[in-house]
Amino acid sequence: MTYTGDVTPGGPADVRVLPDVVIYKASVSEMDNNCYLITCRESGEQLLIDAADDAPRLLALVAESTATGGDGLAAVATTHQHWDHVRALADVVAKTGATTLAGADDADALPVPVDRRLAHGDTVTFGETALTAVHLRGHTPGSIAYVLRSTDGSVHAFTGDSLFPGGVGNTQGDAARFTSLIDDVEARLFGVYPDGTWVYPGHGRDTTLGAERPHLAEWRSRGW
Repeated sequence: MTYTGDVTPGGPADVRVLPDVVIYKASVSEMDNNCYLITCRESGEQLLIDAADDAPRLLALVAESTATGGDGLAAVATTHQHWDHVRALADVVAKTGATTLAGADDADALPVPVDRRLAHGDTVTFGETALTAVHLRGHTPGSIAYVLRSTDGSVHAFTGDSLFPGGVGNTQGDAARFTSLIDDVEARLFGVYPDGTWVYPGHGRDTTLGAERPHLAEWRSRGW
């Protein structure tokens, strides 16, 4: 399979097969929200990043993934509290009994109780797979990126609305929030992970840290 990350709302998922996990990317809603289902190939356990909308589509995606060894949804990890990223959360959790995870500072704003409130550097495990929670303050107080280091040496960062191709997330013109976000993105993503790190954002097309790194100074200068 050749993964591109190019998906359309309601269209088929794009699939990336790695030695230890299978990543499904699907777009839902009129806002082109990306949802990512990760299957641990060793155990079959699955984790969904952002139950953004269209619960039937997301539940069907969980079912589709049984073809690559999926064995039920263990957890839903939310990147941030904004309504367009959580519209299907209650329905997906009710149907699957999945554990819920979110950044501690966003947890109270979610439409379901949060089983685990994440801080920067926490480890999220499902089956034999581990993700690192990276707290990126600014787009929302508790925004979390989830970073996977695959056994093949590749790195995969699910950044929600904190990092996109072409810039960081919206901070509504608030200079303090923008500075907080770009400082965290620069220090906690660009300062830690290699240029080959694949970036899976909350909307639209994917990118890499290497493609975006030359533009950091430009983003900081323009203020968004």
